[in-house]
Amino acid sequence: MTKPLKLALVDTDPAELKVDAVVIGVHSGTPLLLASGAESVTAAFDGRLTETLTLLGATGTPGEVVKLATLGTITAPVLAAVGLGPEPAGAAPPAETLRRAAGAAVRALAGCATVALALPVPDDDDGPAALRALAEGAVLGGYRFDGYKTKPQPGRREPVGTVSVHVPDARDRAARAELARAGVVGAAVTRCRDWVNTAPNDLRPPAFADTVAAAAAPAGLDVQVLDEKALRAGGYGGILAVGQGSAAPPRLVRLAYTPPGPVTRRVALVGKGITFDSGGLSIKPAQGMWEMKSDMAGAAAVASTVIAAAELKLPVAVTGYLPMAENMPSGTSYRPGDVVTMYNGKRVEVLNTDAEGRLVLGDAIARACEDNPDYLLEVSTLTGGQVVALGKRVAGVMGSESLCQRVHQAGEAVGEPIWPMPLPEEVRTSMDSDVADILQISAGMDRAGHMLQGGIFLREFVAEGVPWAHIDIAGPSYHSGEPTGYLTKGGTGVPVRALLHLLDEIAGEDRGGGQ
Repeated sequence: MTKPLKLALVDTDPAELKVDAVVIGVHSGTPLLLASGAESVTAAFDGRLTETLTLLGATGTPGEVVKLATLGTITAPVLAAVGLGPEPAGAAPPAETLRRAAGAAVRALAGCATVALALPVPDDDDGPAALRALAEGAVLGGYRFDGYKTKPQPGRREPVGTVSVHVPDARDRAARAELARAGVVGAAVTRCRDWVNTAPNDLRPPAFADTVAAAAAPAGLDVQVLDEKALRAGGYGGILAVGQGSAAPPRLVRLAYTPPGPVTRRVALVGKGITFDSGGLSIKPAQGMWEMKSDMAGAAAVASTVIAAAELKLPVAVTGYLPMAENMPSGTSYRPGDVVTMYNGKRVEVLNTDAEGRLVLGDAIARACEDNPDYLLEVSTLTGGQVVALGKRVAGVMGSESLCQRVHQAGEAVGEPIWPMPLPEEVRTSMDSDVADILQISAGMDRAGHMLQGGIFLREFVAEGVPWAHIDIAGPSYHSGEPTGYLTKGGTGVPVRALLHLLDEIAGEDRGGGQ
């Protein structure tokens, strides 16, 4: 696993910190306005810092980073100014603005071993959220996956090693708790990103199952791995059908975290673990197929979330179910026209082997419901329709209306937007089969409402009375463009932070939070 950078708190004058670089914030406008936290640095430059940054091209645009040599004006040899947009009406910019700013600054300062963030952390009710955002942004922005490099590249600078966040009081217990939580969350996202970025020949289903089990052990999770024999004996027809075309057999991994003390809330998390998706016999176009190594991002996010829940000692029971398979074309592949008997006994007529995710998830969802969860959340890179409808940055969520709203709000709170989508009955009608209980995809609508077809199919496997939400992360799980904010190229770790935020809320129900 990529080693996350170290986090620390400081309350020493930023102008006197013995670090390689200090980061301050700049608000856009004419003239530029330096953000709170930079007062002592401004004084050290005799009031000419704004003029200097303007001459260097700084505009205060969110995420923009301008660096200059301090030449002994302050203790740190490098000063970086990161844009925060317009001056906020309140004491601090929005948390997501701070998160992106920290990520952009830490990434731009690669080559510096130690960095201090002198960015707005107000000494009031907004302080904890600002601190959490800065710490998370620093860890995520400083991430780099280069596990397959055989030798150093000329001119390639090492990622930042330690980031210190300047706060009013570095000994404050609440601030230290926020920093510790940010470290756990950052490590969870890093772990998820590493798994998504791993080459698919190194993470076929048996290897992925072993890797997850090894990562879960230090957290004290109960781990169960079903191999192909156990899956056959258990009647997991969907997982077996998808995996039968590959020489690497499928797996189903169950991770269980039980907190100490009485358990009043149980949450099931299900994540799609297709370690590579060629499309099977309904093969995908060659262009861009290499990104299908990320088709296990849902399973990676769920596993990382369960591990983090245990590390945070959340007072809510969390169980993860990870169906893993490799969808390959071969003489043993499942075919269009096949009828598959699922774990809950329903029979599915297959029309397209590239709609494989819903088959493995149907089995896992049915199994998860046997444990009588209070909530069921499923995460998957399920459909290209999600990208068509919502783009590469916004996930879709379908299911029980109240839970979908809570998922949406959790995403908004952490900067992982998730938009509620409907499940129209006419789409279900179009999935009626002449020979089985349901079609795997709509016969009459083709790709119209493709994202909604996935959600409606999965609904067939949710037990009556279980509040559920299906989160389609086909676009947001993988960032193929240039780095921006705290997103680096490759796996993003979405929606680990949203899931943990929601688990925090559900844990609050246990404590009488009234959700």
